[in-house]
Amino acid sequence: MNIRSVTCFINAGDPAVQTGAVSAAGRLAREARAALEEAGFPVQTTRLATQPLSHLPADPGYLASELWAQCASDGFDYLSLGPVLAEAPGADLSLLEAIPGLIRETKDVFASVLVATRDQGPNREAIWRAAESVREIAHTTDLGFGNLRLAVLANVGPHSPFFPAAYHDGGAPAVAIATESADVAVDAFSGADSLDQGRARLIEMVEEAGGRIAGLIDPLAGRHGFRFAGIDFSLAPFPEEARSIGAAVERMGVERFGAPGTLFAVALLTDCLRSADYPRCGFNGVMLPVLEDATLAARSREEMFTVNDLLLYSAVCGTGLDTVPLPGDATEAELAGVLLDMATLAQRLDKPLTARLMPIPGARAGEITQFDFDYFANGRVLDLKGWGSRGLFAR
Repeated sequence: MNIRSVTCFINAGDPAVQTGAVSAAGRLAREARAALEEAGFPVQTTRLATQPLSHLPADPGYLASELWAQCASDGFDYLSLGPVLAEAPGADLSLLEAIPGLIRETKDVFASVLVATRDQGPNREAIWRAAESVREIAHTTDLGFGNLRLAVLANVGPHSPFFPAAYHDGGAPAVAIATESADVAVDAFSGADSLDQGRARLIEMVEEAGGRIAGLIDPLAGRHGFRFAGIDFSLAPFPEEARSIGAAVERMGVERFGAPGTLFAVALLTDCLRSADYPRCGFNGVMLPVLEDATLAARSREEMFTVNDLLLYSAVCGTGLDTVPLPGDATEAELAGVLLDMATLAQRLDKPLTARLMPIPGARAGEITQFDFDYFANGRVLDLKGWGSRGLFAR
């Protein structure tokens, strides 16, 4: 099992104070990486997240440039500026206009838009505007790749260590751990004689790793004056079969990911995480990123699932729609309809969900993506049926 990220959370503000805060976070991240790797947990990245974009004290483009320079000098791999808070009726949506430019002008900065919470939204105007941003980024970045760094959030609270969802609550600095643990599920069910045995093995493995990670990071965070927010043990994959959540589902007995029974298998995996005892934050569910999972990408090429199937699985797992390749001619109405459905699920089920939609310029449904990226497995562009719900937003 790898650690996807050691994520530190600070408040961005006065440059003099900010420099010290970034440097303090960098020292903690470096020590955390060293401690985890010495204990046998390879660390893929270290990341920094700020309070929501709506609460930042300066122009987003300026802040991204200034803050990222500090992050890079202190060893961070990525920066999240947090979400535009757009869930409430009458919310200030002007910052949404800055997001496409922010994505185009940076390589390592992430952003998001919060369109629904337990008590507010879904804000249909914000969802439509977010869909416009997704479409603009798709057609102004190479292969639409910029949308990897933008997510639409629903019912997502602070201190998820996974990007682009990460943001700070504005309090004392914090640190959280994101795992890359789909391989744990593959291992748990590969040698199991029954689902019950596989379930027990997965819970035991998660608790053992979670306890070791917390035992390392909690006291280290305290020594640096940071809160330990917890671990997001979401079963995140890597694009090879041994670390594929799709492969884990198939080891459980589903013949092909997407076949009948997939919903049950995904729910069972999520229940294992819910039943395990460890300090938690974020999603703690099953991640189904189409382009980051070798088996999911392969099954997409076999037409085993649709966008609506992924939404269905989101109802019982953890994170929503992730790295979903879509036709380049997807309209704002189609994209907004998908985002509205995702936000509705999140609010009605009181669970955090996100969407990273990736329309690919020039690509049509059924074609295979052509990304040259170490963390992607190329899959089939999924169909959106050619119809949206423009009337819902017009009314």
